[in-house]
This record gives sequence, C-alpha cells and structure tokens, in this order.
Amino acid sequence: MTVTFAPSPWPAPPSRRGPAAWRFGRELEGAAPRATQWLLRRNCSITPRQLLGLYLSLASASLLVALGFWWAGAPAVLAFAGFEVVMVGIALAAYARHATDCETITLSGGELAIEHRCGAGVDAARYRAEWVRIEPSAGDGSLVEISGEGRRTRIGRYLRPEWRAQLAQEIRAAVRRQS
Repeated sequence: MTVTFAPSPWPAPPSRRGPAAWRFGRELEGAAPRATQWLLRRNCSITPRQLLGLYLSLASASLLVALGFWWAGAPAVLAFAGFEVVMVGIALAAYARHATDCETITLSGGELAIEHRCGAGVDAARYRAEWVRIEPSAGDGSLVEISGEGRRTRIGRYLRPEWRAQLAQEIRAAVRRQS
C-alpha cells in the first residue's frame, strides 16, 4: 500500500477577521466615502436569456412533432401543440419577469439607501444612517424593518427566515461603525 500526499486543489478560505468580513454584505471598492452594500436576490437557477433559449428549443421540437402528425393526417395534434406552446410560454414569462428580483441596501456617506426591484417596478428609500432603526417587524424570523424619519421599509424577502436576524445585526454594526 502506498500513500500519496498532494496539495489541496481548493484555495485556503479567507480569514474572517475584522469588520470587513461580512456574511451578506461587501465593502465597495473605489468608493470615496466608505461604502458597504448588501445584495439580496432570489435563488434562481436559470437566467431569463437561458430560459428564452430553452423555450424556443422546446417550442420548435413540439411544433416539429405536431407538424409531422399534421402531415400524417391528424390535424388536431397541431392545434393542441400550439395551445401547449402558448401556455408554457405564458408560464415561463411569468417566471422570467420575477427571476431578477432583488433588494439592494447601500450604506455610504451617512446614508442608508434601499432599493427593491420586483418585476418591472422599483421601490427606493433613503434614510440618514444616524436616525435609522433596524429591527424585526413582527418577531423572530420575520422581515427586517428599517424605520426612520416617519417612514418604514421591510427587507429580507430573499433570505431564509433564520438568517434575517443576522442580516439586521450586520447592518446595525455597519451603521454604528460608520457613524
């Protein structure tokens, strides 16, 4: 029996020392005032462009088979295949519309900016960092509520409920560090 030692193909994990090691956020490079950004996205395995390619290949294969049946004397198959292609297209369009939904939280220059993209709509809010409150909206695992200056915004839709408290702690620590 022989033993062989080889170096690990995986790079060593980065050290998580100091305030620059965030779990959800990242320090923005090249920003004049110190800036931290949190980008929370849906967990989608396919992009809208890839989805379009998949749909076109599926539709062409389905219609090609239906045309073969039409040529063989079964015209009803083409009608049902056309209906199927339209219904699958509607379902995939609904998926693609929300595939790029995200929340972006940026802390820079004493300002906390929140942007929520849902479909074609964008909701944006800006708060002065020193006047902001960050807390759960209802209880443990609920959305994180950011309030200040008479307004409220809820974030954390795209995080698992058990991670939302850690997100709130991370944003609070960044706000305290910047103040």
